[in-house]
Amino acid sequence: MLKIGYFAKLGQVSVKMLRHYDDLGLLKPAQVDRFTGYRYYSVHQLPRLNRILALKDLGFALEQIARLLADDLPPAELRGMLRLKQAELQARVQDEQARLDRVAVRLRLIEQEGIMPTAEIVLKEVAPETVVSARGVVTAPSVTRIGDVCNALVAQICAVMAEAGVRQAGPALLIYDYGETETMDVEMAYIVDPATTARVPPADGPGPAVRTLPGLSQVASLLHEGPYDTLISVTYTPLGAWIEDHGYRITGPCREIYLHHDPAGAAHVVEIQFPVERT
Repeated sequence: MLKIGYFAKLGQVSVKMLRHYDDLGLLKPAQVDRFTGYRYYSVHQLPRLNRILALKDLGFALEQIARLLADDLPPAELRGMLRLKQAELQARVQDEQARLDRVAVRLRLIEQEGIMPTAEIVLKEVAPETVVSARGVVTAPSVTRIGDVCNALVAQICAVMAEAGVRQAGPALLIYDYGETETMDVEMAYIVDPATTARVPPADGPGPAVRTLPGLSQVASLLHEGPYDTLISVTYTPLGAWIEDHGYRITGPCREIYLHHDPAGAAHVVEIQFPVERT
């Protein structure tokens, strides 16, 4: 029999850790002195200790290791647990690689411009929302034409909401496909309290209607602070470059969320969201 201190030295673990394994039932001493409570181990227990340490190194929690070492664990379940851990580790590697790529892009920006970028682009999930929305078509898209169509849609939506007693519960937003085309389908929407939408026309009728705006599992988001006429140069251009530089692709229509409207026109706050996925 080996004293706990010597067994710990052989296994390159602490005495405290061996006591913890004993408490969890992972590795019980071969013998315990009934008078002193001192623990003794057998050299034949070293393989089990090594298995515990190897599984711990793979990232398994001690509770999972206890299950993996169970004598009655079916081989299929063992393979399943290992494959799940493999997938978890692969996802972690991908996340860290993406983080490394973001660091490289940030360094490149600093080296090119000589300053720390102030615009912070984030990846996030967007929850579904109940909206009252209206659709329109912009021909020969331009900033002026888009603005005219959107203003007309806003007027329609506000009239319906006022008549139906709908309570606004969030900002207005614009949804449209980003690109250069001869026509552009646009949708203006207001986030509303779903409990107040009973009198709004159904979604298949003409004019503004209530609908559920789908959530998005991942968007690249950037806040624009300033006049609307600088949206392209100040916000869309760097956001598009970031998406490309970081190995993502756009998977759906863009959303502009109007968080603050400045009557003076110089301090609007707009969040730009592109749904993205890794290429």
